[in-house]
Amino acid sequence: MPQQDGQIFVGASRNPDDSINKDEFLTLKFGNRHGLVTGATGTGKTVTLQVLAEGFSKAGVPVFCADIKGDLSGIAVKGEPKDFLLKRAEEIGLSPYEFDQFPVIFWDLYGEKGHRVRTTIAEMGPLLLARLMDASEAQEGVLNIAFKIADENGLALLDLKDLQALLNYMGDNASELSSKYGLISKSSVGSIQRAMLVLEQQGAENFFGEPALKISDIMRVSNDGYGQVSVLAADKLMMNPRLYATFLLWLLSELFEELPEVGDPEKPKLVFFFDEAHLLFNDAPKVLIERVEQVVRLIRSKGVGVYFVTQNPLDVPETVLAQLGNRVQHALRAYTPREQKAVQTAASTFRPNPAFDCATVITTLGTGEALVSMLEGKGAPSIVERTLIRPPSGRIGPVTDGERQAIINGSPVAGVYDQTIDRESAYEILTERARKAAAPQSESAGDGWTLPGFGGDSSKPASRGRSGYQRETILEATMKSMARTVATQVGRALVRGILGSLKR
Repeated sequence: MPQQDGQIFVGASRNPDDSINKDEFLTLKFGNRHGLVTGATGTGKTVTLQVLAEGFSKAGVPVFCADIKGDLSGIAVKGEPKDFLLKRAEEIGLSPYEFDQFPVIFWDLYGEKGHRVRTTIAEMGPLLLARLMDASEAQEGVLNIAFKIADENGLALLDLKDLQALLNYMGDNASELSSKYGLISKSSVGSIQRAMLVLEQQGAENFFGEPALKISDIMRVSNDGYGQVSVLAADKLMMNPRLYATFLLWLLSELFEELPEVGDPEKPKLVFFFDEAHLLFNDAPKVLIERVEQVVRLIRSKGVGVYFVTQNPLDVPETVLAQLGNRVQHALRAYTPREQKAVQTAASTFRPNPAFDCATVITTLGTGEALVSMLEGKGAPSIVERTLIRPPSGRIGPVTDGERQAIINGSPVAGVYDQTIDRESAYEILTERARKAAAPQSESAGDGWTLPGFGGDSSKPASRGRSGYQRETILEATMKSMARTVATQVGRALVRGILGSLKR
């Protein structure tokens, strides 16, 4: 059956005797109620993800997804008739079975298989940066102070060298700053700096800088009405799973902070697929999990649907699992006690079907077959059905290097993110101030810098006129290039969002 208005055709459910029961759909107006796709390796999760992404795109909904193995890139190319695809289409009564290609933008943090994706240190915020560094509580406290100092004094933190310069300053002036902001331990500063070196070696410096990704560029709709599919090349990124998880969490928080409230639209504004979702929650501190749960719960009213893709439903905390309304459960193995528990957990989350036992069926599902329960009616989950997933319209398998490059060259964001911009920021400002502080007193007098260690006496209150001169000097320094993120906020703490990222 072709896709109907307001619905995405997922597949056809089967009766106990394997005869076709009925068509199964995901209702678009419930697409922002989030979802879960789980199953063991090789059971068909990636194809299911592709089917859902194609369905949303065809309905005019932009999609963002990570391509862990490279296979998902085939969505950009029209599929080809193959025996196993035609057989599945015939089994489920998909007629006509039409092949199609979908508008894709390829992204890559390393700039090798797609357009560069960056954010600034300031927009990442101290909470996510601490998570990326696996920082201790004391180190996270120092990072919070660093962001406070930067926010209050117009020091734009754009890349790793900006944060490194600020930390150097904090270490050199720890005793003076501690009296104002709280304890700043030189050992904690040193630990953070060592963690930053590790991040650099892992390639994180590619992620921090400008131009920063604009959320509008992953929410495009093509001229033919298809939602743009943003595919993040993640095969290399998965070598550093913490960076992968932190990046996707940052992107989720950016969507939450930037998008307006829309309630429950007829279809989502964006659908976000979080593959290898267990990486988000592994060893995550309690406060981070609580905030992720809060974002997932509240982002629905922004029109964003979040779909977690993982092998085991136990990978997702119960507080988050409870928010996921649309579910596709592929086969699970039950050889170990933990796997057996996962089977029971998955079975217990479905609305039971009297025709079969969920826990038994989960371990016997074939490739491309799943237990499916979607929200229906007034938003209640449907009775779980044993379902043959429809074949995708795009290619199953990766694009070639030539095909990928042609798509990148013709992308609507071609040339926008590919060159790094290194504007004047905290590194340049602090370096210049240190130079002035080292100069003779007569040369540095009157520069208006009131932080300790930069030629001014922070113990003496500045005069009214002096204060105004100081603010103007910093503002002039930070406004030398357009679209300065931090400079417009000089003299007051910036507003940060639920995950600590800078609100634009």
